[in-house]
Amino acid sequence: MLRISLALLLGSFVTHLFAEDVWKPAAADSADFKTLFNGENLDGWDGDPRLWSVVDGVIHGETTSENPATGNTFLIWQGGDVKDFELNLSFRCNATNNSGIMYRSEQLNSKNPWSMKGYQHEIRNEEKFPNVPSFIYDEKGKRGRICLVGEKAVWTANGKKVLDDSLISKPAFKELMKLDQWNEVTIIAKGNRIQHYLNGKLVLDFTDKHPELARSEGKIGLQLHAGKPMWAEFKNIRLRELNGEE
Repeated sequence: MLRISLALLLGSFVTHLFAEDVWKPAAADSADFKTLFNGENLDGWDGDPRLWSVVDGVIHGETTSENPATGNTFLIWQGGDVKDFELNLSFRCNATNNSGIMYRSEQLNSKNPWSMKGYQHEIRNEEKFPNVPSFIYDEKGKRGRICLVGEKAVWTANGKKVLDDSLISKPAFKELMKLDQWNEVTIIAKGNRIQHYLNGKLVLDFTDKHPELARSEGKIGLQLHAGKPMWAEFKNIRLRELNGEE
């Protein structure tokens, strides 16, 4: 009985600790946000003009059999490197392929001038684990799926440790995710810690303590994935820089 009581007490303490240690996204009308997409054209962004355009006031990226992507390609925001931030946007896409949001990333000098390396917030039109939007993928890196939806995890020089995997359940995510519709993403990064929100719900909490692979700043970009023809759309892209904030 004593062991059970201690386990319950510890579980309650950990749950309380996690709840108290969550950053809340800023209000939608906060004056601290700056708009990264003007809703009219791709001024301030750079990407393959064959694949990216503005359609009905949203960023539209599309590959076809006749007009494929030669490798993963990105629409890259030209506002420079960003360190600590809150990024908010909405996405929708089809289910034949996947997309992503790059942050704290670098633009690579390769045959594809719109290639990137770094943290990627996965974008998918799926609701069944584990292939759902919001996990962190290490684009062009060594670690693959760094942190999965539902996890609070830490990655050190010794590898990944999952501290908790109950931020959201499979049934709850299925209710949260809006297939074939617009979904809202919030990414908050402060220091070596990152939190992902989907439609207002915290779904991932990751701390990167790897001495060599952790990334502290970099560029923002939107992905079109190589392979099967696909499309992805983005709107309401806003950034609030947090440099110097607690």
